[in-house]
Amino acid sequence: MIGELNDDQIFEVLRSQTIGRIGCHVDETTYIVPVSYVFDGTYIYAHSKEGMKIKMMRQNPQVCFEVEEVESAASWRSVIAWGEYEELHNNEDRNAAMQLLIKHFLPSIQNESILLSHGLGTYKVAVVYRIRLDKKVGRFEKH
Repeated sequence: MIGELNDDQIFEVLRSQTIGRIGCHVDETTYIVPVSYVFDGTYIYAHSKEGMKIKMMRQNPQVCFEVEEVESAASWRSVIAWGEYEELHNNEDRNAAMQLLIKHFLPSIQNESILLSHGLGTYKVAVVYRIRLDKKVGRFEKH
């Protein structure tokens, strides 16, 4: 059976996964790239070195985001969302985003000093950003 995910299921897929794909487009070029991310219910948070993806999203902040959960070719859930890229420049916002990422990827760490040592200060060239998701759709197949 193929069907549509409801809002709760869409949020569950977005929250439970760690790798998604950002699609961006500038002029005649479309670029899709996997990213590690965390979803807080409103925004996708991620970070990157400056490169093609960041340059394109700065030129055209309207992006598409895709994530899937695949058990098999006949059992999967997929979410596609559209939103707007926003770079985080304020140190407080950047640190908060990095904390969300660390807690998502290393949930067993409870030591606050480890959480605070994400290394962002060392890598000031890192671009920390979020994507506000404006529209979301989801599909599934289950046999």
